[in-house]
Parts: sequence; C-alpha cells; structure tokens
Amino acid sequence: MGQGGGLLKWPVRARLRRRPNQTTRNFQMQARQLEVFCMLMRSGTVTGAAAMLNITQPALSQILLHAEDQLGFKLFNRVRGKLVPTREAEELYPEAERIFSELGALRRRTADMRFGRTGMIRIAATTPPAMSIVPKALLSFRATYPDIVVRSLIAPLVNVVDMIRNGDAPLGIVMNNIARPGIDVETLGYAELICIVPEGHHLATRDSIAFADLQNETLISYRADTLPGQLLANAAATENQSFNPAIEIDISITALPFVRNGFGVAIVDGLLPWEQFPGLVRRPLLPRKTVPIALLTSRDRPLTGSHLAMRDYLRQACAGVLKQGEAIREQIDPLLLE
Repeated sequence: MGQGGGLLKWPVRARLRRRPNQTTRNFQMQARQLEVFCMLMRSGTVTGAAAMLNITQPALSQILLHAEDQLGFKLFNRVRGKLVPTREAEELYPEAERIFSELGALRRRTADMRFGRTGMIRIAATTPPAMSIVPKALLSFRATYPDIVVRSLIAPLVNVVDMIRNGDAPLGIVMNNIARPGIDVETLGYAELICIVPEGHHLATRDSIAFADLQNETLISYRADTLPGQLLANAAATENQSFNPAIEIDISITALPFVRNGFGVAIVDGLLPWEQFPGLVRRPLLPRKTVPIALLTSRDRPLTGSHLAMRDYLRQACAGVLKQGEAIREQIDPLLLE
C-alpha cells in the first residue's frame, strides 16, 4: 500500500517541481494571443472579438486558453455569461495595447516595404536628365508613393558611375550608353543636339542651323573629348566644316549665361527645357545628331520595390520629354522630321 501510494504521489511531486521552471520558460504571449487579448478587452465579448479578428469563436477561445496556459494565470472569468477581466488582465492591458499598436505599425511598414510604398530611394543623374527627366518622373512617383523620401543627386558622369558601383545610388541616368564593368546600361532614347542663339540674333530667323552657318560665329559647345563633342566634330568634318568651340563646356546648362548675354551661339543637347529660359531661341541643328540617354543600375545589387517603380517612372518620363522635343522640332519646321 505504501509502495502504491508512492507511485501515486510521484507524478504530483514531479509536477510541483517542474511547474515553476515551466512557467518561467513559457511566460510570454505570441502576437496572435496578444491580438486576441486586446480585442477581448476592447469588445468585452467573444463574439465581438472574433468578428473584429475575422476568426471563429471556438478558434478565439482556444487561443485564449493557450495564452492563459502559457502565462500561468487566468485573464478572464465568466460571470453570468460575460467575460470579466481579472486583476492581472487589467494590469497587463495598457502595456499589451501599446505593444499591439506597435505590432500593427510594424505590419503596415513591412507590407509597405513589400509593395514598395515606403523607405528612401536615391537617384544620381547628370545635369540635363536631372533637370528634365527626373522632375517629371518624381512628380508621377510621388503621386503614387507620397510617403517615400527621394534623394536626387546631380553629378558628372564619372561620379554617377561610381555611385552606382558602390551602392550610393541604385539608379543613375546619364547621356552616355557606353558599356561599363558591373553596370547594366539600358538605353532609354536619344536626345537631339540643337542650337541656341540669343533673341534678336540673325540666326534666330532661320528654321534650322547648319555647321556652315556657324563658321563666323563665336561657338560655345562641348569639349572634343566628350561624347557629344566627338559626334559634333565628326559631323562637321563630314560637311567639310570645322568644329572649334571658343568656349568649351562640360554640361549644357553652363552655355546659358554666355548665350543670354550675347557672347555667341551654342550647340547643346535638346533635353533641357531651353524654351523656358527667356532671351533664348532654340533651333534644330543640321545634319541631325543625337546623344543617348541611358539608365544605369548595378549588376550585383538587386533593386528594391520602390526603386523598381521609380525605374518605370524614369522610362515613362524620358519618353515624354523626347516626345515633347519632337513636337517642338516639328513646330519649327515640319519638313525636318521627314
């Protein structure tokens, strides 16, 4: 009998010895249990909480029982068919509600990140696309993703390439489509090289300007070691003319003050909205020459969802800017497009 009694008592003693350790180990609430607890505290009924969480009442009751088992104390008592929070539940609720709210914010943030709706995107561009394509792309992008911070960087071509390589800017847009190690180059289109002349200049009355028209003019244009400079030098040579800028520039916008102040005429890219600058007249250059517009991305670093979206907006904006340039050219002389 004593032996039998010992066998009966052993499991009880074992449970008593293990319960403190077990309670310490499992004293935690999982996210779903926290949701159930907070919804029950808010609604006061199993029916209301289940409806708020879009689950069945038996499923909710099971989650609650599991939570109480893990915690080691009851959270609710049933009094005349109603759930009444225990003292422990009342004490836990303010902190539980705070954590529940933070979990909700975290879920919304991760969902936004998954669908590319939050974070920061960085774009590096040379000056012409930075002043023409990027603003239009950002306007469309911000209409869809108003909470995303955009960092737009303007830099020379070499620096844009470096930023793509080292990850400082996942997206780059430049006027050069030469292949480069470790970089994916996508040609978006071609920008026309044009002439800009001061208002009132005798060349402003022409529908187009040829290299022969520029031989006695003070020319402002690209250095010979740049891609546009090389294209222009070759085009002039084909026409048996010379291409010798009196003022050499790296970026087209620097020609603006010289032309506006009557220093001379310039050959620049048509990507910039030259018609928005007072005191200038824009004219097509013959023979027609274009420079590529390229989108640069790293071959080794995948784009985030928001950067993928921005890439699409840059493509659309580039197409729109080039189409606008063609419309301006056609307005000056429709025959030039034939």
